[in-house]
Amino acid sequence: MTETSRREVLKGAAGAVALAPGLTLIAAPADARAPGMPATPANRWGLLIDTRKCDAGCTACVDACKTEMGLTGHHRPLTDAQYLRKVNVKDPASGKAHSVPVMCQHCAKPPCVDVCPTGASMKRADGIVLVDRHICIGCRYCMMACPYKARSFAHEEQTNQREANPRGKGCVEACTLCAHRVDAGQSPACVEACAAAGHAAMLFGDLNDPGSELARRVAAEASTRIRADLGVEPAVRYQGI
Repeated sequence: MTETSRREVLKGAAGAVALAPGLTLIAAPADARAPGMPATPANRWGLLIDTRKCDAGCTACVDACKTEMGLTGHHRPLTDAQYLRKVNVKDPASGKAHSVPVMCQHCAKPPCVDVCPTGASMKRADGIVLVDRHICIGCRYCMMACPYKARSFAHEEQTNQREANPRGKGCVEACTLCAHRVDAGQSPACVEACAAAGHAAMLFGDLNDPGSELARRVAAEASTRIRADLGVEPAVRYQGI
């Protein structure tokens, strides 16, 4: 059976499950990328975060990120890596407050890549920005260049390693948009955790696919990018701020 026919069979089976009484089918955001196949510019992965649905007291996304990426080591606030953080903001004019999840914005024109002297900071063809720990020299130029303070530095020997996120002392690291999960046709861990917590404030998808829910909502609803004036074109958009 060919790959195409296998996918058709699976799609047909999924449709049958969706018709079963009492069952809800949650589809993956995209087809899994075949092992060994490179990322393609046909995709532009991104997020839409509705801060109106984000509970200031909820840390589901942050906790899921730490677990998924193995960031539960030393528990020292000044040295622990944090790929995703909650920032509380308040409009001085209206007094309206929001809790804003902030991570690497996976910019189309990432300043971190521009300043890296070794090429360790890089952008995949599908827009995901990563750090190659094998050639990172720990200079931290990228940390200074990032306008979102989205990168961390590993000051100590790392434990609790995850196969999908190898870490090392003396290297810079940041949100990978859960590239290992994206490549498997899944959503990032933070997105799934937010939905499981009942908030559904985070939507993941392909900005290049006009048929995706993400692209449709970005086209139809008002959203903004943090520091859009910098012209780095983040792949993360926000509503409510």
